[in-house]
Amino acid sequence: MSNKTRNSNYKEFKSASYFRLLKYTKPYWFRLTLGILAGFVVGGSLFSSLIVLPKMMMIVETDPGTRSEITATASHIIREIQENPDWTEEQKLRAVEEMIHPVDNDPQLTSSMDSLRKNAERFHLPITVNKRSVDVHWPFEFNFPVVDDMGRMSWQFFSMYVLFFVLAWMLKNLATYVNHYFTRWVGTRVIADMREEIYTSLIHQSMCFYGKQDIGHLISRCTNDTAAIEASVSDAISDATRCPIEILACISAVIYFAWQQHNMGIMLLILIGMPICVIPIIVISKKVRKIYRKTFANIADVFSRMHETFTGILVVKANHMEDVEIETFRQKNNKYFKNMARVLRIQLLMQPMMEMVTVSATLCFLVYSYSQGVTISQMVVVLAPAVIAYRPIKDIARVVNHLQRSMAAADRYFDLVDTHTELKEIENPVELKEFKDSIEFHDVKFAYDPSHLILKGVSFKIKRGSMVAVVGGTGSGKTTIANLIARFYDVTGGSVTIDGVPVQNYSIASIRSHIGIVTQDPVLFNDTIAHNIAYGNRNATMDEVIQAAKEANAHNFIVSGGHPEGYQEEVGEKGFKLSGGEKQRIAIARAILKNPPILILDEATSALDTVTEKLVQDALNRVMTNRTVFAIAHRLSTIQNADQIIVLDKGRIVESGTHEELLALGGRYAKLYEIQFRGRKMDFESTPHAPDSSSSKDRHLPEVETNPSNA
Repeated sequence: MSNKTRNSNYKEFKSASYFRLLKYTKPYWFRLTLGILAGFVVGGSLFSSLIVLPKMMMIVETDPGTRSEITATASHIIREIQENPDWTEEQKLRAVEEMIHPVDNDPQLTSSMDSLRKNAERFHLPITVNKRSVDVHWPFEFNFPVVDDMGRMSWQFFSMYVLFFVLAWMLKNLATYVNHYFTRWVGTRVIADMREEIYTSLIHQSMCFYGKQDIGHLISRCTNDTAAIEASVSDAISDATRCPIEILACISAVIYFAWQQHNMGIMLLILIGMPICVIPIIVISKKVRKIYRKTFANIADVFSRMHETFTGILVVKANHMEDVEIETFRQKNNKYFKNMARVLRIQLLMQPMMEMVTVSATLCFLVYSYSQGVTISQMVVVLAPAVIAYRPIKDIARVVNHLQRSMAAADRYFDLVDTHTELKEIENPVELKEFKDSIEFHDVKFAYDPSHLILKGVSFKIKRGSMVAVVGGTGSGKTTIANLIARFYDVTGGSVTIDGVPVQNYSIASIRSHIGIVTQDPVLFNDTIAHNIAYGNRNATMDEVIQAAKEANAHNFIVSGGHPEGYQEEVGEKGFKLSGGEKQRIAIARAILKNPPILILDEATSALDTVTEKLVQDALNRVMTNRTVFAIAHRLSTIQNADQIIVLDKGRIVESGTHEELLALGGRYAKLYEIQFRGRKMDFESTPHAPDSSSSKDRHLPEVETNPSNA
């Protein structure tokens, strides 16, 4: 793929991530709508507050101008009287009255009073609007002056503006709270849904997927990546729905004031200056997402190394590799730190750049306003929206940073969610209601890697109620056969049938419900003993759990006092509070409680001491009674009574028969029997017929028994 095509695909995926995240909000549209509407209320109340500012700024106009007007009026009156000596006393008084109180000495006030008069008549308000005052008739009568004798706004009317401003600001803050609550609620709920979705997606992936994945990386993607999206989205939705509306309200107020003052130059300067403040956001944010993708990959490496080290801590300490592991971890951690430091340098540069641009634009505005003879009150009125808009612009910068971080995590998230390796069921699959006849392998071929076949034409039959065992060297395909019976994988060639029907035609759930698995290394969850026994059988009663434990020779050690809480004792991480034999018997009790007709055994006694082995073997004998058993054998003493023993070599069946028949044949099985029971110094794994374990793919794959949903 060319770099041009790769970049094109990445851009498409990048833009798709935004829209895919938005789709998660659809179920919560009502709350999100309330939050967005609250954002509009924030913008509306902010605009209303700013509109009141010019009226409030009238109070700061200096008195000397008013006094000079009065002085000029007095001079004009004296001059008029002197020029008309023949006026009567009545004419002089009328002239003085007209000069002191002209018909329209304040056109803006006259327009406001006319507008108030019309609204009072339209809405039948209990007021009478005069030329310079308002008469209130309810709830009690009083006169409300609009301007005083000096021509200034009256303190009563100024108080009304202040009250209106306070109420508008209170409404703004209340709407901001509603906006924050509902939008952040939606953001948090969306992330919870995404975390559930990725967990569901991962748990349905095939065993082949887990054979190729690093568990530490998966854990990091489920935790760190979703946490990064959560920290960004829950806040970003709130700010992204509110800040643009606040900015729009401030811009609208600037346009309104500039239009009222007939000064389009100021408006043009503000409208050009504010977008310039956004330039640092556009320039810097492009680099942030790419670097964040690297940091998420780095922290995944850190998690992976921690997971591997802590899981294999016994091996680390046994080989005295603590210092080596610390150094390896330090290198990975420093790589993550360097990328994070790079992101911080870029992000922290954004704020000082924005402040520098904003301060420069403000100073240019002041210089221009001063040159145009704009008064202080007019400057404040126009500049206030620009100052108030700075905070939402700054918040938008933070939102962009957070969104780039969350989108980098979302890219990795969707990449994992879009991975589909789960086994596909046919439309209308058959339900396996009862196992009646047999399991058959017909010329089965299988490969984890297309270039390397693990099974090469395997055919055999397991009749209902019989026991079939398989032996062979490491990598010969023993575990692979067990995987195919339980349909953890699909065959590459040939077919596996149950009662004559290919397993692909059955529903996966119905197959797994008929199969129980007991492994050499049982998996227990960090839960109580009772819950571990009842895992997979949610309707089991406590009496049934105890009965299963008794049949598995587990009841005595559970209630003997070694575990004070008995069946309610928590077993710890991977069952570390229990011995190997105790864990094994808990796993057998789990299989007994499930009561499956088909049982898969991976030699469950090979790693136990003699006394414990006898207890476990007795329990296995009980669980195998009246069941169809497929056993992977390491100790031949456990399979001598098998109805059929299959010997595998490099993915092919080289011998098959009963214990006596194979001994009489004198072949591979007989040699293995001699090694185990007659002490001959022969190494079955190193014979010319044995597979090369170093090149085997099978030994690196997840064992069938490690899937807890089928244990």
